[in-house]
Amino acid sequence: MPTLCRPSVSVPEYVITMEETLEFAKRVHGGKPQLPLALRLIQNTGVQKRHIVQPIEEALRHPGFEERNRIYESESKKRCPEVIEQALANAALTARDIDAIIYVSCTGFLMPSLTAWLINSMGFRFDTRQIPIAQLGCAAGAAAINRAQEFCIAHPQSNVLIVSCELCSLCYQPEDDMVGALLSDGLFGDAVAAAVVRGTGGTGMTLERNSSYLIPNTEEWISYAVRDTGFHFQLDRRVPGTMKPLAPVLRELAASHGWDVRNLDFYLIHAGGPRILDDLSKFLDLDRGMFRHSWSTLTEYGNIASAVVLEALRRLFDEDLLTSGATGMIAGFGPGITAEMSVGRWTVDTSADTSQEMDRGRPDALTSYLQ
Repeated sequence: MPTLCRPSVSVPEYVITMEETLEFAKRVHGGKPQLPLALRLIQNTGVQKRHIVQPIEEALRHPGFEERNRIYESESKKRCPEVIEQALANAALTARDIDAIIYVSCTGFLMPSLTAWLINSMGFRFDTRQIPIAQLGCAAGAAAINRAQEFCIAHPQSNVLIVSCELCSLCYQPEDDMVGALLSDGLFGDAVAAAVVRGTGGTGMTLERNSSYLIPNTEEWISYAVRDTGFHFQLDRRVPGTMKPLAPVLRELAASHGWDVRNLDFYLIHAGGPRILDDLSKFLDLDRGMFRHSWSTLTEYGNIASAVVLEALRRLFDEDLLTSGATGMIAGFGPGITAEMSVGRWTVDTSADTSQEMDRGRPDALTSYLQ
């Protein structure tokens, strides 16, 4: 069974607090009739701070779509390699052991995908498959995990690297003053995350079953309007209520695996906002504390889009309370409205087995592993 190993997550050095967010919103959007409601909604998110790739004064400026995309390219190339190297080390592998790279991001656009640059600059094999996912938004992290599981099942002994690079601050639009846009300005943060799904071996969550679901006729509820000034985030007020129809889908996934969704040992849920987490815990009849890793991510980093589920998993690893066989669920939600979900068991690999690298004829991987 494929195993999702310990992620590596990095957030940028520039920090903006909720208090600063509220002050900037008042200054930039002062006098707008919808501002008081937006300020209340931002306060209710519970996001205490977020990390962004530029100083706040630079982030508030709009230098144009071309320049923003240039910043996205330079910052992603600057920040991804270190995170990837740590994720590979966490999985006791090297770049030569990776058979596919799934790169997810909805906050910038590159063609060729950053996967091509990673292969050329970080020592990945030239026959490494490239699987970029650009349009699933916050659901893409969980989707990447599901696609990695399927790849490993289709190609036994394979390893898949997942990379999430979300620089949400580069999508700020100073002229957008609808409530949904203003709320997003106080909710989203920047982060880079990576994790390896090993086809065999490894400690982490062994992925046993996954599913996808799209709520009918909701494709306009979360969307981008692509204009001369770039990506304009659009959020329908009905989005927070989507956990009511999605909770039965999660319940059915667990039941199809012979499990009761109320009795799992851990849950890694996309932290889209407090209403999402509160409603899902209510509809699944779960204690709010079972989503503690998602809550912590939301409070300390904001909604970091597709990177949320990997950051929640990192916190689960750091907590170090699980024993082999513990059951759990991952769920990500995004545009569509799309849900990507998986269930599996916690696996602790104590063998320190290097036979995979030897069998695959990669002595460089074994050397690196033993160093």
